[in-house]
Amino acid sequence: ELLATPLAASGLAAAATLRRAGIKLDFYTVRDLLFHLPRRYDDLREMYRLGELSRVSDGLVVSARARVADLRVEPGFRGRTQRTIARLEDETGSIDATWFGRRYIERRLQVDGEIVVSGKVKHFGRRLTLDNPEFQIVDEETELLHAGRIVPVYRLTGGLTSARLRMAIREALDKAGEAYPEYLPEPIIAEERLAPIGRAIAEAHYPETFEGRDAALRRLAFDELLALQLGMVARRRQRIRDAAPLLTVDPDGDQAARAAITASLGRRVGQRVELTGDQQVAMTAIREDLARPTPMLRLLQGDVGSGKTAVAAYALAATARAGLQGALLAPTDLLARQHLETIGDLLDGLGIGVTLLTGSLKSDVKAKAVETIASGQARVVVGTHALIQESVTFADLGLVVIDEQHRFGVDQRGALEAKAGGRSPHVLLMTATPIPRTLGQVLYADLDVSDLRTPPVGRVQIRTGIRRPEDLDGTWLKVRAEAALGHRTFVVVPLIEDGGEEGDGAAAAETEAVRLSALLDPLRVGMVHGRIKPADRDAEMGRFRDGELDVLVGTTVVEVGVDVPTATMMIIEGADRFGLAQLHQLRGRVGRSSVESFCVLVSESTDEIAQARLNAVVETHDGFALAERDFALRREGDVLGLAQSGFPRLRVASLQIAEHRDLAVRARHHAEGLLDGAGRLDPPSPALTEELEHGWLRRVAAGEPASGA
Repeated sequence: ELLATPLAASGLAAAATLRRAGIKLDFYTVRDLLFHLPRRYDDLREMYRLGELSRVSDGLVVSARARVADLRVEPGFRGRTQRTIARLEDETGSIDATWFGRRYIERRLQVDGEIVVSGKVKHFGRRLTLDNPEFQIVDEETELLHAGRIVPVYRLTGGLTSARLRMAIREALDKAGEAYPEYLPEPIIAEERLAPIGRAIAEAHYPETFEGRDAALRRLAFDELLALQLGMVARRRQRIRDAAPLLTVDPDGDQAARAAITASLGRRVGQRVELTGDQQVAMTAIREDLARPTPMLRLLQGDVGSGKTAVAAYALAATARAGLQGALLAPTDLLARQHLETIGDLLDGLGIGVTLLTGSLKSDVKAKAVETIASGQARVVVGTHALIQESVTFADLGLVVIDEQHRFGVDQRGALEAKAGGRSPHVLLMTATPIPRTLGQVLYADLDVSDLRTPPVGRVQIRTGIRRPEDLDGTWLKVRAEAALGHRTFVVVPLIEDGGEEGDGAAAAETEAVRLSALLDPLRVGMVHGRIKPADRDAEMGRFRDGELDVLVGTTVVEVGVDVPTATMMIIEGADRFGLAQLHQLRGRVGRSSVESFCVLVSESTDEIAQARLNAVVETHDGFALAERDFALRREGDVLGLAQSGFPRLRVASLQIAEHRDLAVRARHHAEGLLDGAGRLDPPSPALTEELEHGWLRRVAAGEPASGA
């Protein structure tokens, strides 16, 4: 019961302080507090004698046991901070410990009292001090928490000190943590040689040894990965049991759809083209999926311009020709209109019309669209979030296509799927951010994947180079030369406005647009960023596409933007601030025709990893290969593609660690064995169910990588 108790009612010391801090640190109950895990550990086990400290290097963190020989407070004046100074002694020497502005120190320390202290040594000539050290008063009954041991270091917020949080977590461990109910089946614990959950929680906070800490974190990492896999396997099995409309595409219909799409592509580029092998394979896989009684859930991943839209058009055509409706959900109004034009052309030879529904339509046009969708006359519908509105109903929805799927949450996708009238529609997800193959078996274990790796015929490789900010004179001359030929230039900056910590010297869109308007005069310079209203942003991008602007300055909102065949230059300022896959996607906004195009990566970073990542973009034009390089080169943290794919945040497990990837594979094996054909735990396990639905694993278990949640 205590585990689920809100902190304010928990009876823990300083419960009110914990409640306030928890709002910012995301802990609300005693259980949440127990899983507020350290961000690092300081090894303060070695106890120094004070006489030895004169020989240690400046800045080294040390621990010592000493007597408080003297205690004085120097008041602050003329802007100086109050200081509390304790003279510490043992039989070998002495040192001053100084605390700045911490008025409670003098109340907690007593002359002749014994303390264990840990802090950085500072040398001032022959005099030694410890500045703002952690300390703990020594008595026979109190366990050392802040010094003289492996000390946990936590994320904090205003009003909550390290010492207060450590004491609160120790109290929570004593009252509830070490007796935490075991929820994993005993055979899995034995097979995987896992620590019991109570011991793992305790050792994750207060390990006696680093080996004990590692065993604790391994247990918690395995549990997270098991919860993730249980969620994915369960959803997959539930989906397989759902009924889906049977959409049989006969050989003649299959050939007709492919021929019509191929002819449309040829008209667009002005020459005879063939579908790529990857497109052919993907269309065949979709045809087979649609003919099954279970709903399709397929991810179509490929570079910008790899031909995903043509494959989606095939799926929509198959659905429409079977007498059902297909809907494509796009993240922006402008992209929806682009799909209307592109898919309309691709399906024109089949006599299939396309209906648009977006928030920006005039009320009478929107009402007409809603009416034709509800009646079933609209066989293929393209739209934005407007498709999800309650007022929109489908007569017979058989297929849902989600473009740039990472931009939609599971609730939004679910709301559109729910319009299929009590059965599950087939679902095709599209993304231009390929997930590293290394992660595929973990991230996308619950859906089928089609890769489009072969670029369409006629695409020219984009020439890519790296420049320092002071070496751009030639680049700006090239922008003028391209504009004289009727070509357009994107300039991407990493920030919206100047100032603030996040800026850190990065060029801001607003400042850069003003600067370039003067520098490139009389070229016409526009600007887009995420804080501009979507309708205004779309209008500015439309002006750029239609030739009313020569240069468009923007943040990464141009990453998922309108197709501009006349754009031939992409200049990315502060390029080291972007992920590899993101740089590659931005580069893909140019080179959309057979005209030679250029990408300039601007960076003054001397960091080796940053330089390696930029060189990888210069050398590699394959988005799948870059996804692998990105994964290998990124520091610990978010791998691009994880957040975008909706991968739930893991507290302990890290898919950059090879051992954890192996754990994930074993967790998948166990998940397959724990669930029955309907995705339910078999045999039932109330303890594991409780943990997955209401415990610390609930978010991971509910996270669906395919959804963009």
